[in-house]
Amino acid sequence: MFATKSGFLRGALVAALAMAGSSAFAQTQVKFALDWKFEGPSAPYFVAIDKGYYKAEGLDVTVDSGPGSVQGIARVAAGTYPLGFFDINSLVRFRDENPDQKVTSVMMVYDRPPFSIVSLKKANIKSPKDLEGKILGAPAADGAFAQWAAFTKANGIDGSKVKIENVGFPVREPMLAQGKVDAITGFSFSSYFNLLQNELKGDDISVMLMSDFGITMYGNAIMVNPEFAKANPKIVAGFVRATIKGFIDTAKNPEEAIKSVLSRNQTAEAPIELARLKMALKDNMVTDWVKANGVGGVDMARLAKSIDQIGDTYQFKARPKAEDIFDSQYLPPAAERKL
Repeated sequence: MFATKSGFLRGALVAALAMAGSSAFAQTQVKFALDWKFEGPSAPYFVAIDKGYYKAEGLDVTVDSGPGSVQGIARVAAGTYPLGFFDINSLVRFRDENPDQKVTSVMMVYDRPPFSIVSLKKANIKSPKDLEGKILGAPAADGAFAQWAAFTKANGIDGSKVKIENVGFPVREPMLAQGKVDAITGFSFSSYFNLLQNELKGDDISVMLMSDFGITMYGNAIMVNPEFAKANPKIVAGFVRATIKGFIDTAKNPEEAIKSVLSRNQTAEAPIELARLKMALKDNMVTDWVKANGVGGVDMARLAKSIDQIGDTYQFKARPKAEDIFDSQYLPPAAERKL
């Protein structure tokens, strides 16, 4: 009888240990949507995968490309992707237009937005006012074009004197290179290097960052579906913590980080993507504010001012507050976010 009971206990113990081991190594699958293609600036997420940072948080993360930094917000709202990487300014408008869909951002990535007006130097567009009388090629879903109204107001541009041509993302840079438009809206590190791939030289290209001309807004941030966040706060916090580690590693060693992108985009040109990543790090991701305060956070007063700026050219139904748009509770302590 004793031997039988002992054997039963041993069997139960082995089963319990097996279950515990299985649970310890179980990975929660998480789908994450980028705003665009697998290019240099997407390195932090792939570094976090390759270095096991997500795995250490119990996450099996799948990263997918996206349709642009504006349209993808609806994917997060619908729960198609519980987490995504999109334009925070477009989120402000989305929340106002869809008050029952409380998507929020939980980690800032582009502290300084890459919104830009890109032209060829021969067009002689040296200041925002020089756009008057010109043709501007702009995809309707472009995050930079979403700030056009605020940009025109900040710089006294008569918008009626600028012809806007709705162009698709794939033809935007080729149309500029061919002279079919005088300038385009786009993310600086996307349009500049896309033009180089259209056989233009760097000296031929002019990039006008909107942030140098009155735009105080932030750029893209990681966003979360509200129902998912409520049900899975530890998963969201773990995803953010792991992503920040990937961000810091990328900033410290972009040459190594770019390998994680190239392994997933066989058609990418290594020199172009490394240069694109370095440009994004310098201009948008590793700013003086980020160096002083750590990766991932925002200055809530600045965010409130950016919402006011959106309101200069957009009629709010019920103006969102900064606290509606950014939730800092999922960020690790500042000491863990320092570069």
